[in-house]
Amino acid sequence: MSVRKSLKLSIPHPLEQDCDIVGVLEQLSPDEPTEGRKIALILHGTMGHKDYLFQKRLALRLPFDSFRFDFRGNHESGGIWTQGGFARDVEDLVAVVAYLRKTYGYDVDMIVGHSRGSVVGMHWLCTSVEGRNVRCLVNASGRYRMHRIYDGSEAYKEQFENKGYYEWNVTVARKAVVQRIYPHDLEEFARWNSAIVWDSFPSTIDVLTLHGLADKTVPPFDATIYARAFGARSPGTHNLHLMEDADHNFTGRQDEVVDCILDWWDVRNNGTLTTGMWMTGVRGKL
Repeated sequence: MSVRKSLKLSIPHPLEQDCDIVGVLEQLSPDEPTEGRKIALILHGTMGHKDYLFQKRLALRLPFDSFRFDFRGNHESGGIWTQGGFARDVEDLVAVVAYLRKTYGYDVDMIVGHSRGSVVGMHWLCTSVEGRNVRCLVNASGRYRMHRIYDGSEAYKEQFENKGYYEWNVTVARKAVVQRIYPHDLEEFARWNSAIVWDSFPSTIDVLTLHGLADKTVPPFDATIYARAFGARSPGTHNLHLMEDADHNFTGRQDEVVDCILDWWDVRNNGTLTTGMWMTGVRGKL
């Protein structure tokens, strides 16, 4: 009987010398060939990492292989973090897909993204050849109106004027981290083209959008914009799951997020998905 195996990988970045992307490959049948096997990629958000929030919990419960990793400048991966570096994150995703394909023969079947990870995953799906063959996207707390990053910019004003940058003190994987945000980072962030999904997102991909109604970081209305964009496609479906009282990171609700994703995945594989609202524990749309 095969046993699940967790394998830590360090992937040399093709665009940055002496820089590795570090991630964890979860394999359900590690002794069996991986050529042509399906895999899910799990993408973290801003100042997150591969094991935070629901990411590791989901990876350990998915019924197929998965890979979760730290984007450059985050936790164990090399490189420098920047607030507006979406293009760099897309490069990281391209590098990961190429490595998993060349080394193991994996075919990406599912993208699960949280916040920034969702936006990066969507862009990759819109612009890559491999993205055309992906069957599922989970968009958790994804931002659409990128210019709303300026909603909290008043907090940066004093340090911008005195230092030229803002020092962001956060805790990542139980370690204190200080990152710098520059004015041009906000400009780059706000310019990112999230509207690409209207014309370039593959019409065959089924999408689940989860968003907390108490999200103070990305307004829940952004989820309804994605619902309109993704719900207009065919044969791909879109399901919107709004979580009452849940915040941006789904604090205290991680297992509920995982249950919802797995429930949706089961229905999707049964071929009974239709576009509409979704609720945890309810199989099908309301």
